[in-house]
Amino acid sequence: MALLVGHELTERFTELRQGHSEQVLAMVEAVLAEAQVSLSMLDGIAASIGPGSFTGVRISVAVAQGLAFGANLRVAAVTTLEALAYHVMRNGASQALACLDARMGEVYWGGFIAHATRGLLPSSNPQVGPPDSVILPGPGVYRGIGRGFAAYPVLAALPGLVVDAVDSHALPHAREFALLGALRLASQEGLDPAELCPLYLRDKVALTEAERRQKQLQ
Repeated sequence: MALLVGHELTERFTELRQGHSEQVLAMVEAVLAEAQVSLSMLDGIAASIGPGSFTGVRISVAVAQGLAFGANLRVAAVTTLEALAYHVMRNGASQALACLDARMGEVYWGGFIAHATRGLLPSSNPQVGPPDSVILPGPGVYRGIGRGFAAYPVLAALPGLVVDAVDSHALPHAREFALLGALRLASQEGLDPAELCPLYLRDKVALTEAERRQKQLQ
């Protein structure tokens, strides 16, 4: 959870395997209290729409919608891949390949290029697939970021890709959601909360025993 007031960023971060719904509202209250603002004083809410776990994405969208409806705010949709890529772009990268472990032998991935006013633009559509389906969207050097690289080290061998040990274990961070959300709200790209939709990329969250055995043989 991050709150951007002017140039001041107030944030809370914790990595949870469960209990997200119980923690997130408490974190919202803590950040608002520390920044000494109320929801109604905000310009809008930036929300993670995925891709990621079905439960996590649903909670993110539902909480953002509930808070925005209650305070009559617009929402800015930001993907987890965008937030990852923006982290390395804020540190000077002109192109980035964001990659998250999607489980089931697959990764979520997408390419991005830096942009002066929007922060970044996609250079490929967000996708999900096996590691060997990942390609760099274009020529030049790409900075890799995300836990997909730690889960599948073979990805680091892609020609033109540079990824360090820290970035290979990175998760999307609230500050990048806040910063990208602020850019989109300032560009009048805010949505009505009812228009906020999850980005799942796939509709299957588990493998059968036969499918697991088949993957082990591949």
